[in-house]
Formats: sequence, C-alpha cells, structure tokens
Amino acid sequence: MHSKTKAGLLIALFAVLYLLPLMNRPLFIPDETRYAEIPREMVASGDWIVPRLNGLRYFEKPVMGYWLSAVSLSIFGENNFAVRLPSALSTGFTACLVFFLCSWCCSKKSRLPWLATFVFLTTLGVKGIATVAILDTPLTLFLTATLVLFFLATEAQAGSSRERSFLFCAGLLAGCAFLTKGFLAFVVPVLAVAPYLLLQRRWTDLFRMLVLPVIGALLVSLPWVLLIHQREPDFWNYFFWHEHVHRFLSDNAQHVEPFYYFMVVLPVMLMPWTMLLPAAMTGVLGNRVKQTGAKGRLLSFCLCWFLFPFLFFTASSGKLLTYILPCFPPLVILFTYGILQWLDKAKGKRNFIQWPIGILMALMFLVLIIITGLHLFGPERLWIFNKSWKWLLLVSSIGAMLLLLYNAFRNKQESQKIILFGLSFAILLFTIQFTIPTLTLSRKALGPLLSRHATTITADTYVISGEQVIRAVCWYLKREDVYMLDVGELTYGVEHEDSHESRLLSIAETSTLIATHKGEIVMILDGEEYTEDWQSVLPPPVSIDSNGSRGYLLLRY
Repeated sequence: MHSKTKAGLLIALFAVLYLLPLMNRPLFIPDETRYAEIPREMVASGDWIVPRLNGLRYFEKPVMGYWLSAVSLSIFGENNFAVRLPSALSTGFTACLVFFLCSWCCSKKSRLPWLATFVFLTTLGVKGIATVAILDTPLTLFLTATLVLFFLATEAQAGSSRERSFLFCAGLLAGCAFLTKGFLAFVVPVLAVAPYLLLQRRWTDLFRMLVLPVIGALLVSLPWVLLIHQREPDFWNYFFWHEHVHRFLSDNAQHVEPFYYFMVVLPVMLMPWTMLLPAAMTGVLGNRVKQTGAKGRLLSFCLCWFLFPFLFFTASSGKLLTYILPCFPPLVILFTYGILQWLDKAKGKRNFIQWPIGILMALMFLVLIIITGLHLFGPERLWIFNKSWKWLLLVSSIGAMLLLLYNAFRNKQESQKIILFGLSFAILLFTIQFTIPTLTLSRKALGPLLSRHATTITADTYVISGEQVIRAVCWYLKREDVYMLDVGELTYGVEHEDSHESRLLSIAETSTLIATHKGEIVMILDGEEYTEDWQSVLPPPVSIDSNGSRGYLLLRY
C-alpha cells in the first residue's frame, strides 16, 4: 500500500474515532464539567492566572490544561465539541509523535511506524480517554514530546548544536507538562531517561544533559509560577503538599487502590491488542539476533520509558486508570515491534492470530444474541437503552464487526489479518459513543435536565446545588454564584472565600433562604440526597423535575 494511502487511512480513522463523536453525548460529571467550567470562568472573567470554579479558588491543578480549553471555547464557542477538542487533538498529536519516533529509527520501507500508529489509535484505553475532557491527554502529549526530543538528543553528537537544540526543546515541552499537571512532568522523564543512560553506560551524561532541559522548563513555567505566587501566595503550599505528597503517600488519599490495580487494568486498556500479546512476546523472545543500531536503542529507551514510570504509578497510593496513559506510547512501540518480529520469523504464526480472532468472534456473537434477546423478550426494566435506534445501531455494528472478523479469519496474509482485526474493534469503539446506556446517562449527564430549565432560571434566581453537580450547574447555567449544600473538592475555595457571606448552606439555612425568597429558589441535587430527613425540614417544592429514576432532581420553591 502506498504511503499516501496509509496516511489517508490513519487520518480518516482519527477523524471518525476521535473527532466525529465529540458533540454526541452530554458532558459527564464530575470531570468533564469541571474542565469545562474552569476555562469558561477564565474567559468570562478575563483572569487567566488564578483557576476558579463557581467563583472560588481551585488549586488542584496548574493552568495549562485550562488555557487549552479556554482557547478552544473562545474559538468554537461554549459547546461539547470545544470542551473535548483539546483532549482529542492531544491524542492525535501523540500518535504523530509515535509515528515520527519510529520513522526516525527505521528504514522507509519499515512497517513499524504505520502499524504502531494504527495500534495506538485503535487501543481501548487511548480511545476511551481521548474523547473525554480531562488533563491526562495533554499531559501525555507533552511528556511524549519531551521524551522523543530527549531521545533524539541522545542520538546526536555530544555537545553539538543539534543535541543542544533537542535538549532545550525537550525542556520547553517539560515545562508545558508541568503547567498541565505539576511535578509529575519532571518525575516521568527522569524515571525514563536515567535508567536508559545508565544502560547505555553514559552515566556522565546524567548531569550534563539536564542543564538545558531545566533552563527550557523554567523559561516556559516561571512567568506563571511567579504570577500565581504573587496573586495567591498559598498556591504552592497547597498544591505541593496536598496534590502531590498526600496523594502519592497517604493511605486516605483520593482514589486509593491496591498495588496491583494497574496490572489488572492495563490488559483491559490495551484491548483488543491484549489478545495478541502471546504473538508479540513470541516475536521478541524468538528474535535471537540482538537488535542493534538506532532501532535497538529505541527499543531499550521505550522499555525504560514504559517500565519505570509504570512502577512509579503502581507504587502511588492514589490510582486512576487514566494515570498510566503516558505509558502507552512506548508500550505500543514495543508491542508492534514484537508483532512484526513474529510475522517475519516466528513459526506457527497462524495459530497466534487465528485463536484471538475466533475468540473475539465468539464473544461478539454471544453479545449479539444477548442484547437481541433482551430487546425482544426481556422485561423492560432489564433493557438499558431507551431508544430503539440505539439497539439497531449496536446490532448493526456488531454485525459489521463479525463480518470483518470473518474476513480476517479466512485471510491468508497475516499482516492483513491484523489490520482487519484492529478495524473490527474500531467499529465497536465508534459505536459505543452513540449507544450509552440510559442509566449511565441519568447518573453522569446532567446537561439535558438543566438545559430544559436554563431559560427560566434568571440572574435573580437563587441557585442551590449539591456537591456532585456543582460543576455542571455552573457550566450549563453560566453562573459563578451558586449556593452549595456541601463543598467536596471546593473546600479550599470556600475556606478562603473573600466574601463575608459564605455560600455553603446547612439544611436549616437552606430552609430559611427558601422561606424568605419564595418563588425565587431552584435546587439541583442527587436524587439519593433528597431523603425523608431533608423533606421533613424543607418546605414542599412547587415542582420537581428529574433526569431519571436514579438520577438528579431539580426542585423549585
């Protein structure tokens, strides 16, 4: 296949999988609405230095991720596409870096750049995270760019202008990563680079090659670092101790998981390619001739880049599956190299691909039978979709997936079998965006409920919100003055609020506010919070609307 044709297919794959679904579903709470609202408040207030949520200081992250979203909102408007676009584009540029790095070390005829990029774009973890508005995707982009540039610096002649340019640019990108998610931007590169230089017996370069990256990182980050310190002197104290030391070491840190958590979720995130791991491992272990030259050094670098940051994340107390996204670019390169070695040299290669294809066909056929049976014969309460077109779309996509898998099973060219295998799963990745279960939407998407009432909630309306929905309430109603029944992650902002009148209300204070402002109160909260205890204290609402039986309530008083 011609190079232009391959490039066109990868671009089309990115557009279909990553750009097309961005507008489809409402923003999910809490993360997407958080990373939509803080940039919106930046644009509305004109203050691009101090992050705020509901008008309150929000110091859990630095500012770069908010800047990217704020620029997107300024260009494309305040909509779902603009909120998620920085995340999708970050993944696209990361894929370009994977392609570039592999191309740098391989011949023009090598299949490694194309296949590695294809594997990266069709991996469940990458796709699932890239169309959600969170900071892990731009962080991954900046970290990948930092490490790619540092590797290129190690390939240049020591002390040359080429080496200095790469090192300085690596520092610039590390500074961007620092402004995105803090000191992790320096930990991951050091954990990858130090073992690699020691492995190459270049220990004297450990300190020599750090000078220019440090200068580059300071050049990018120091202006905002000084500005935020001048405006908010307590920022760095809170950000360093609470968001880094406490989160990494404390037993009661956020998202505490057992040490083996990432070892369990990694194979799931790597789907469908996890099913080809035996082939990839066979390709690597069966390659008796040691890989030398630039490609050999790339493989060693990728091994250090994946392994040591992964162990670092595993050692952390707080764990979310998105944290290991920066480990995927090197993992994909190593995996693809193993697959290509398996294609070229391993014996019995047909069985390694036939079994995964057959297993995936059997699983999809079983899923097709189950969802069809539930839709046609199951009780209504068991069915997870509220619209028939969702069922038809899912059934059609599984049918197309089975057709591709069948063609892959019969194809005699192993490389074509692998491409068809990946494309079949890509169909499922695309369809999932449009067939989200009704229960998930009622628990995670507050947008439709708030949008129904947005025009009737005026600037004079008193808005009261539960902690779970505060970010969505601010985003959809375009408000920064919402009263809160609980604070959660806004504790710091409430404690340091400049106003003498706190917006944190007890149930008794809420009842008093309702009594003194009848007809002017709207309350939005989790349906599970509206218990008999609350109802016994608060007066009965004039009206109640909800987004589902297990969702959220909008009450008018």
